[in-house]
Amino acid sequence: MIDEALRAILVCPQDRGELLLVGDEFLYNPRLRRAYRIDAGVPVLLIDEAVDITDDAEHQRLIDAAQR
Repeated sequence: MIDEALRAILVCPQDRGELLLVGDEFLYNPRLRRAYRIDAGVPVLLIDEAVDITDDAEHQRLIDAAQR
């Protein structure tokens, strides 16, 4: 899991907006629909490594999972 102090300062590298924490697997930018993976507790905030979420159901699943 990501340390709360680190989590508070992380932003999306593209739009500098807030990222939602989805379990211990992703940081998600719902505005751009882009998911950044977390490897062994380390966020990989590289635009080229991000996954674009095009499916509406997957987008909603990530948002719902972040709110738990």
